[in-house]
Amino acid sequence: MGIYTQESLETLRSRIDLPEVLNMHIDLKRFGSAFKALCPFHDEKTPSFVVQRGDSHYHCFGCGAHGDAIAFLMSHLKISFVDAVEMLAEKFGVRLDKVDQKDEVKGPSKSKLKEALNQAKRFYHFYLLYTDEGHNALSYLYKRGLDLDFIYRFEIGFAPKRGNLFAKFMKHLKYDEYIQQQVGLIQNSKRDFFYDRVMFPIKDAMGSTIGFSARKINEESLGPKYKNTPETPVFKKSQVLFGLSESRKRIAKERKAILVEGQIDALKLVQAGFDLTVAGQGTAFTQDHADILIKLGVNTIFIAFDGDEAGRQASIKVGDFFQKEGVEVFVLEFDSGQDPDEILNEKGPKAFSEYMQKAKDYLTFTVGEYSKTISIDSPSGKHQLVQILSKRIRTWNHPLVIHESLRKLAKLLEVPENLIEKENNPVKETRIRKQGTITKEVIDPNRILETDLLRWVFLFSSNKALQDLVAKHMVEEDFTVAICRQLFSLFIKNYKEEKPLDLLSLGMQMEDAESQLFLSEVLQKRVNSEKAEQGLVEVMQRIKERNWLSRRELIKMKIHSGRCSEEEVLELAKEFDVLKKSPPKIQVEEPAHDGT
Repeated sequence: MGIYTQESLETLRSRIDLPEVLNMHIDLKRFGSAFKALCPFHDEKTPSFVVQRGDSHYHCFGCGAHGDAIAFLMSHLKISFVDAVEMLAEKFGVRLDKVDQKDEVKGPSKSKLKEALNQAKRFYHFYLLYTDEGHNALSYLYKRGLDLDFIYRFEIGFAPKRGNLFAKFMKHLKYDEYIQQQVGLIQNSKRDFFYDRVMFPIKDAMGSTIGFSARKINEESLGPKYKNTPETPVFKKSQVLFGLSESRKRIAKERKAILVEGQIDALKLVQAGFDLTVAGQGTAFTQDHADILIKLGVNTIFIAFDGDEAGRQASIKVGDFFQKEGVEVFVLEFDSGQDPDEILNEKGPKAFSEYMQKAKDYLTFTVGEYSKTISIDSPSGKHQLVQILSKRIRTWNHPLVIHESLRKLAKLLEVPENLIEKENNPVKETRIRKQGTITKEVIDPNRILETDLLRWVFLFSSNKALQDLVAKHMVEEDFTVAICRQLFSLFIKNYKEEKPLDLLSLGMQMEDAESQLFLSEVLQKRVNSEKAEQGLVEVMQRIKERNWLSRRELIKMKIHSGRCSEEEVLELAKEFDVLKKSPPKIQVEEPAHDGT
C-alpha cells in the first residue's frame, strides 16, 4: 500500500465538514453558534458533546472525548486510520493520490469502483420495481413476507436473465469492461456475473455498495442458492459481515450482536427493530468474521441459526470462536426447519424477543447437543463427553473463563469439579497473543511499551497538562524502536510549534506507508480516559526504568569485557554507583492551592 500525498490529504482536510460527518451517526442539533448532541461515547441525558461552528474538532464536556472527523470514525465505527481517511475522501469527493512506488499495481481508485457498484445497484433496483420480469421476482419477495418498505429501505434489486440490458446500461454510463471485471459484475467471458437472481447489496460502514449477495428464485436456475460477489479490491469476504452497515452503531453501543445464517434473516430482523444483526457472506462463518465483532467490543453474542441439524452444529462451532475470546454466547433454539425469518412472519418480533430471553448459554446448549449422541447415563459416555468438552475449553485464551467454564461443565454433567480440574491436559499458560503488525508478526516488548505511551499522547492531544508532562520528561533518545521514535519526534515538533495534533495532520507528516499504518495501529486500541494521567505516568516510568537498567547493564558489560584499563574500570564503577543510586522517578506536580 502506498502513502497518500501531502497535497491530497491537505485537500481532504479543507473539504471535511465535521457536522456533516457527525450527523450521519448522531443527532446533532444547532444551539446558537455551536452544535450539540448526546455523546455517543458515554451514557448521558443532557447533551455535552459540542462542536463549535467552523471548528474541525468535537469535544465532550462529560467524558473528555475529543478529536477530529478521523478520530470520531475510528472511535465510533471501530475502524482503522486508513479506512477512516478513505471513507472521508469518498464522502467529500477527494481523490487520494499516492506517492509513486515501484511495486504498486496501478488501477482504478476504490472510489471509482464503488461508483460502478452503486450504479449497478440502481439498475437492479429499478429493474425489480418497473419491469415485468422484475414483478415476477416481486411476487416471490411478497410471498417471503418482504413488503415494499423493506425493498425500498434495503434497495433490493433483480438481475435480468438477458445480459445485454445491464451491459447497455453500464456502457451508457461509460463504465468499461475492465472496471466491471474488477468489481465482479462481469466474468472473463464478458458475460454478466449475476443473472436471474434477487440482488441484495452489500455495503461498507459508510453505506457505499461494495458487492452483492444474489439469491435464485427459480429452482431450475443454474448455480447455488446464493451467489456472492467474488474477491475484489473493495470486497473481501472474510472481512465483511452482511448487515453490519445497518447494525454497526447499535452493536458498538450495546456491545452485543445477533448472528444469523441468511441475508434475508438479517435484514428482516433489522427491519423488525433488531438492528444489531449480521450474517456471513454465504460461506462458513469464520474466526475472521468473529474478530470483526470482537474488535467492535462485543461481550455478548446471540446465535440464531436455523433449527436444523446443520444449524445446530454450526452454532457450536461459531460459538467457540467467541467463547475462546471471553465473549459470552447464547444460542436460540428453534424447531427443526424453523429460522428467524419464519418466526418473524408467523409470530412477530415479540416472539423472537422471547426466543432471545430463553436462549441457552453456550455450554448448556453444547452439552445438550452432544448428549443426543453420547449417553451421559453411562460412566463411559459421561467420561467421553467430559474429555471432549474439557479439551475444547482448555483451548480458550482466558484463564478465568477456562476455570469458570470447567466448573460449569462439572455442574452440568454432575461430576466433582476436582476430577475435571485434574484431567491430563492442564489449563494452558497465559500468553501474549500474537498481533498482526505491518511488517512481521513478532512480539516486541519494547514496541508494545513505546506504542502504549504514544497512544496516551495522541488520544489525549487536547489535554495540555498531559502533553506538558510528556514533553517535560521524555526525549527522543528514550525510544528504542525507530518508528516509535519517529512518531514521538513529530509530537515534539508539533508541541514546540504549538500546532494542533489532529490525526489528519499527523497522517500528512508520515514519511512512508509503514508510518501511516503504524499510526493507525497506535490509535486502534482504546484506553480509559478516567485514568489518563495515571496510565501515562506508569508507562513513562516503565520506559525510564527500562532504559536505566539497560545503561547499568551496558556499564557492567564494559567492566567485565577485559578491554578496559584499570583507570577506565574505576571510572565505569563510579558511574555505575552513581546511576544505581539515582533510579528514575516521574514527578507529577500537585495542583497549587491558595493558603488561608
